Amino acid sequence: MLNPESSYLRVGNAKALLGRPGYRAYRFLEMLPGLLAWGTLFLMILASYFLPTYAAIFIIIFDIYWLVKTIYLSFHMRSTFLRMRRNLKRDWATELEQIKPKAPELAGLDWSQMNHLVILPMATEPIAVVRESFQSLIKSNYPREKMIVVLATEARVGPSAQKVAESIKREFGQQFGHFLVTTHPADIEGEIIGKGSNETWAIKSAKDLIDSLGLDYKKIITSVFDVDTVIPPDFFTCLTWNFFQAEKPFRSSFQPIPLFTNNIWQAPAFARVFSFTTTFWQMIQQARPEQLVTFSSQSISFQALVEVGFWQPDVVSEDSRIFWQCFLHFDGDWRTVPLHYPVYMDANVAPTFWQTLKNQYKQIRRWMYGVENNPYFMYGFKNNPRIPKWLKRYHAFNMTEKSHSASTNALLIFFLGWLPIVIGRNNFSQSLISFNLPQITTFIMLLAMVGLVSSAIISVILLPPRPPQLSRFRWAWVVLQWLIFPFNFIFFGAIPALEAQTRLMFGRYLGFWVTPKHR
Repeated sequence: MLNPESSYLRVGNAKALLGRPGYRAYRFLEMLPGLLAWGTLFLMILASYFLPTYAAIFIIIFDIYWLVKTIYLSFHMRSTFLRMRRNLKRDWATELEQIKPKAPELAGLDWSQMNHLVILPMATEPIAVVRESFQSLIKSNYPREKMIVVLATEARVGPSAQKVAESIKREFGQQFGHFLVTTHPADIEGEIIGKGSNETWAIKSAKDLIDSLGLDYKKIITSVFDVDTVIPPDFFTCLTWNFFQAEKPFRSSFQPIPLFTNNIWQAPAFARVFSFTTTFWQMIQQARPEQLVTFSSQSISFQALVEVGFWQPDVVSEDSRIFWQCFLHFDGDWRTVPLHYPVYMDANVAPTFWQTLKNQYKQIRRWMYGVENNPYFMYGFKNNPRIPKWLKRYHAFNMTEKSHSASTNALLIFFLGWLPIVIGRNNFSQSLISFNLPQITTFIMLLAMVGLVSSAIISVILLPPRPPQLSRFRWAWVVLQWLIFPFNFIFFGAIPALEAQTRLMFGRYLGFWVTPKHR
């Protein structure tokens, strides 16, 4: 186990190492995702021109691989979906009463001794969004006197955020064991504007309260929610049950499934498709816990957070960075426990269609900028010999493949696959394989698109009740909207991922962009 102040555990990006040993290695690792992505695309263009036959064969093999992978992942998605539906029907309160802790560290503890620290960072969100989240908290079946709730505001936002916070405090402040409103100061040296710096400031204030109350850190589970997060009534009972069932609760994160359905009926089709696609990907990852990295709203032991030194205040993707901070700090002895249980969040909606389009792209680019974690943990692997080599190789390959696929797959499938016919040399356009390439790839893609039928069905099941002011024909559009999936796959998948990796490659680091909430 390492000191949380160890130099490589607190690196935000290569600039932090400028003029110090390790700068060049870290900078190369930042460049690697972009180099791999652009290298793949350029090689595909060159092969299509100089070696069109081989390029065409590669395209067919790649499309078949993608078809098989799509089928494989769809089984994972369906498995998680069915398990989530079962979990929503379980009597978690009764099961929690009967549970006995699995981990030796929890021996002698009873669930009723556990406290929940809930941190909700906010910036410019309207009071309607914040209120809905707090309304879900007070409907929780877990004893509210065991809850410490922190509404974390930003000083840079100005009086508007403080007015929302004061209103929420008056309405809900007496409903919990303890309630705090924190104000994160602007322009702290070494920080960037973002969720990570805000929630770190908030949890330090909460720690002062916890210390004054004399609470045991091991008896506190911390949940960090986006401020639009609406929880089901049994969320904290489900979380506590999973905490007690975990083999290593103090070496684990706990990840619910985000459903972006709070305002889904108001979202345009492309935003709905992307929202459900994100949910489905998280469902797939829940079925593969060995690959599951924390995302958005999540939970973790307060004890572990104190040991690791809280979230880094100088990174964009703090929600996934905390996983790698813990992974490095605890010498690879860290995992994410899937809850197979939902939390409900907002889809991307703005006052106008074009603003929603713009906001959606920026949000996805920020999420795809999670590739900034790849150089972080790879550099950490180099500096921590206590992590098993096989584990280093597994995560390095897995995360590199994911980032590479995010920026290249859609372009290879739907765009570059036609290049051998368009630019191929040596009379390739008159060859038999040239004639058959469009038919073969179209057939394979049609087979793969059949998988969208199951996605459409599950998306309809996950929808909240249709608002009465909306036409019944909206249901048909909710199903038909999946026809624009290829468009989304390229313009709200590959392109923002490629931009994020290119920015990182050239050292044009992104700042944190707050997704505006609109109702």
